Amino acid sequence: MRASGLFVAALGIFASQYSAASTLSQESYGTTRDGHSVTRYTMTNDKGISVSFLSFGGVITEIITPDRHGKRANIVLGYDDLHGYEVVDAREGIHFGALIGRYANRIAKGQFILDGKNYQLERNDGPNTLHSGSKGYDKRIWQVTPLVTEGPVVKAALKLNSPEGDQGFPGNLQLTVTYSLSDDNTFRIDYQAQTDKNTVINLTNHSYFNLAGPDSTHGVLDQVVQINADHYLPTDAQSIPTGTLQPVENSVFDFRTPKAIGKDIRANDPQLLYAHGFDHNWVLNKGADPKALQDAAKVVDHGTGRTLECLTTEPGLQFYTSNALKGNVTGAGGKVYRQTEAFAFETQHYPNSPNQPDFPSTVLKPGEVFNSTTVFRFGIQ
Repeated sequence: MRASGLFVAALGIFASQYSAASTLSQESYGTTRDGHSVTRYTMTNDKGISVSFLSFGGVITEIITPDRHGKRANIVLGYDDLHGYEVVDAREGIHFGALIGRYANRIAKGQFILDGKNYQLERNDGPNTLHSGSKGYDKRIWQVTPLVTEGPVVKAALKLNSPEGDQGFPGNLQLTVTYSLSDDNTFRIDYQAQTDKNTVINLTNHSYFNLAGPDSTHGVLDQVVQINADHYLPTDAQSIPTGTLQPVENSVFDFRTPKAIGKDIRANDPQLLYAHGFDHNWVLNKGADPKALQDAAKVVDHGTGRTLECLTTEPGLQFYTSNALKGNVTGAGGKVYRQTEAFAFETQHYPNSPNQPDFPSTVLKPGEVFNSTTVFRFGIQ
């Protein structure tokens, strides 16, 4: 994707206002209903950007960045306390800021066949499985270890053991997710996993972004998005991909050049009617090395000047416009969240891949190492 003038970051604005060294701090964030202590960690770089996350679900509770005037604000949705993430989020299935696994997105009819055996998962999205059911990795306690680093970067490793049969999936999975924040205003997520038995795996982070910050009164409809994809995956009425790759050209799904989210979101298109907005997988354009870290998407909010770039090694990007928020939850600061309050960039393999042999494989075998990286880079126009 060629760089656009919309997305030039004025890093000098950051540097002129903040000079403190990068840090990682921690504080208690309460106790789960079954008695597990939860810790919140905050990574802060020397430009004044901070990322806060929990040992519960790896949930990213805040990403604070300055606007063009130096005003700092949280650009992700969330709750004020652990009760919101543990109880309200579980009830509504929203997944604010969470790590999703063992299989992100949907699996049709909650089942797949691997090595001749049929595996049945919890059906929590009508007849289908969404984000691995109600007891996904976003509701687990992760072991968090700060990492010693060289240079201007803060890192922490989050570890989880997912046993054989967990959520209905085969294989004992050893999982490490590394969060890092560097002084070039880059937040990086590195996923690594190994199994002792053939399994399927698809991991993502489910942060909901609104670059205008919590004081926004009109959601993200005016925020301008660019997606590096010539194709997307159309779905049936239950949001299961049909298996075809559809060109975005001459459709509402064409974000190859920057376009406001709200420009086509109310178009009379069956795909938008199915999902009540955008909730589809874009097939990312890849270079000679499909596993290399490459541009996925870019966003700018003209009101604040904040920009966001997303890069990933994954083949797909689920662009989601928070269609399930219908005034049914009260978020941080007492704000009631509604549709198009935010957007999500869920970097991942394609939905329902275990049942689509023509999709990139999500099978992980013993002796192999699953590696995936996603980068979110913050700037100012």
